[in-house]
Amino acid sequence: MKNVLIGTFLRRAGAPEILGIIPGLSINDPLLAAVLDFDTPLLLLHEGTTHGEGPVWDTKGNRLLWSDVISRRLMAWHPDGHVHTVLDPTWFINGNALLPDGTMVHCEHGRRCVSLSCSGKEALPFITHYQGGRLNAPNDIVLGPDDTIWFTDPVFGIRSPREGYIADPELPHRSVYRYHLPSATLTRMADLDQPNGLAFSPDGQTLYVSDTSRAIGGATHSIQAFTVTEDSTLSEERPFYSIENGIPDGLTVDQRGWIWTTAGDGIHILDRSGCPLGFIPLPYTPTSCTFGGPDNRRLFITCNQHLLALDLRD
Repeated sequence: MKNVLIGTFLRRAGAPEILGIIPGLSINDPLLAAVLDFDTPLLLLHEGTTHGEGPVWDTKGNRLLWSDVISRRLMAWHPDGHVHTVLDPTWFINGNALLPDGTMVHCEHGRRCVSLSCSGKEALPFITHYQGGRLNAPNDIVLGPDDTIWFTDPVFGIRSPREGYIADPELPHRSVYRYHLPSATLTRMADLDQPNGLAFSPDGQTLYVSDTSRAIGGATHSIQAFTVTEDSTLSEERPFYSIENGIPDGLTVDQRGWIWTTAGDGIHILDRSGCPLGFIPLPYTPTSCTFGGPDNRRLFITCNQHLLALDLRD
C-alpha cells in the first residue's frame, strides 16, 4: 500500500474556536489550583475526525501528531492552526511515539505490528511477532529508559472491522512489551486483561497501564501501576485508580508526576499516590491526551471527532 495523499490540508490556518469555560470543573487541591483555574477556556483545534487517537508532541517539528484510526490517516496540527495529513492511508494506526532522531513509531491494527516512518514516507513494519506468534493489535506506545520502546497489545484491533481486520489471536495473552533498540530484543513484561494506554513517571521508575476489557464486555476499567526495577523488569503490580464512567483509555504524566487520564466523562487528574486532584468534564468523550507546545503547558485531548486543548498556567 502506497501513501497517495500526503500533505492534504484538512484545516486552514486560523485561531482555535473558544468553547468557553468548563462547567463542572473540579479542583480539589491547591496544588492543582496553582496551575488550572475555573476561567481556563476549552479550545477546539480541529473537528472532523472519525476516531482520534495517539497524540504525541513533535518538538522538532513544532506540531502535534495524532491518528484518525477509522479514517486511516495520521495528521498534524500546527500552532498557526492548520491541519494536514502526514500519512494517508495508514494501516489503522493508533498510538504514536517519536524516536530522538525524529523517526515516527506507530501501533498498527491492520498489519498487527509496530511500524516506523520518516519524513512522511510509507510506514514499514518493525515489530511483528513474539516467539513465533503474530502480535494481536498493538495499541499504545511510549519511549522508555535506556533506549527502549514500550507498547501494549490488546485485541481491540482484531475485534472490530472499523478499526482493523477481524482475526483470531495467535498469542494466548494480552501483554505489555519492551523492545530494546540496541540489542533488537523484544521482552514480554506483563499480562493484563486488555492493556491499553501507558505512560512512565518522570523518573522512569513507575509504569502506569490502563486495563480496559470493559470496552469489549469484560470487567476491567482501571489503571495498574508497576515498579520498574534497576534491571528493567516490572514488579509490585498494584491497582492505582478505577474509572467508573467508561474506561481509562489514553493517559499522560506531567513533569510533576501527576497522571492525567481520559474517562467516559472527561479527564481525571491524580497525584502519584492515586489521590484525585481534580476533574475536567468535557462535552465529548476523550480517547487520549498529551502535553506539548513550546513550554509544554498545553494539554491536547483527542476525542472521536474533535481535537481539544487547554492551557495551564505553569
